[in-house]
Amino acid sequence: MIAEQLMVQSAIGNWTRTIQRVSSTFKVLPEAKFYETVAPGRNRLIYLLGHLTASNDGMLPLLGFGPRLYPAFEETFLHRPDRSVDPLPSPAELLRCWVEVTNRLQDHFTSLTPSEWVQRHQAMTDEDYVKDPGRNRFAVLLNRTSHASFHLGQIILATK
Repeated sequence: MIAEQLMVQSAIGNWTRTIQRVSSTFKVLPEAKFYETVAPGRNRLIYLLGHLTASNDGMLPLLGFGPRLYPAFEETFLHRPDRSVDPLPSPAELLRCWVEVTNRLQDHFTSLTPSEWVQRHQAMTDEDYVKDPGRNRFAVLLNRTSHASFHLGQIILATK
């Protein structure tokens, strides 16, 4: 296997493990726990699940994989603070959406070649990409894996 393939395989593996950890942590929570906050005055766990789902859903168009599956989540979970939209989808509904989005992404991730990973993402122009080729699909994968890991730490602390 060439170095580029190993790097992509490692990054996808890290993404997969992080997503599985988030999934397994949420799947065992009793419904009431979703309405508890990460810390006093901070987001509730249900909001973090919606936030992660909306963020990952945004990767579909950003990486050129098609439209968002849940476009309404963008406003609710990315542009509005927790408790500003009522009612939120139920924990069971959000978990179902989370699984659908992450499965769709995983299918696309494994279909890309290393050279496709370093192509520009859809939020930039060809001219911007020439100036900064480091802003590519692979960078988005790394960034969103870090984002999920950050929130996973919050989620784990809140469930202790």
